[in-house]
Amino acid sequence: MATEMTTHRPVYVWEAPVRLWHWVMALCMVVLAVTGYFIGSPLPSVSGEASDSYLLGYIRFIHFAAAYVFTIFLLVRIYWLFAGNRFAREIFIVPFLMLKPSWWRGLIDQGLYYAFLKKDARSYQGHNPLAQAAMFFMYLLGSLFMIVTGFALYGEGTGMGSWQYTLFTAWVMPLLGQSQAVHTWHHLGMWYLILFTIIHVYLVFREDIASRETVISTMVNGWRVPKP
Repeated sequence: MATEMTTHRPVYVWEAPVRLWHWVMALCMVVLAVTGYFIGSPLPSVSGEASDSYLLGYIRFIHFAAAYVFTIFLLVRIYWLFAGNRFAREIFIVPFLMLKPSWWRGLIDQGLYYAFLKKDARSYQGHNPLAQAAMFFMYLLGSLFMIVTGFALYGEGTGMGSWQYTLFTAWVMPLLGQSQAVHTWHHLGMWYLILFTIIHVYLVFREDIASRETVISTMVNGWRVPKP
């Protein structure tokens, strides 16, 4: 569960693979959001021979490439859930933590702090309970939804004999209402992750300024350092 800060010494929280995953995924989300927007709302057609212009094709290629990197790094992050330190497991075990009253007390306490109804918050070595909940329900589940729906749409182009079609398209399309509905859900999922990103960035900067420990630099060098 969320580990409260009980020492005034620096604590090594985020290992190198976790930090690399964080920044690669952040970059992928930016690329996927921008290219995905233009795929859903294409630029005006250009005049001339079609073979002279392949802009949307390049946009789609970049989107698909970023999607593969996004998926691979999420799989690596799931592997590091078992290979990493205890902090690497925090965002994956939220359903089990929800059974603990102490976790809910920490969640409410952190919520009151973020709502400016409480002057000080508890100090945590890793994620606080509210951050854990946001990372699990918004980021992790949102990412999995985008991967599943994205590969389901991709499988339409690769065809019925492809692994994308077999693993995703064959069951996602009937479940969510065929192609156009899946496009819509995938598009809404993009805005869901954008909303998470806006909230995440705001709270990270706010916490780095107002809390008693470093936050942003911790995702750069891995160390949670108490401020003087």
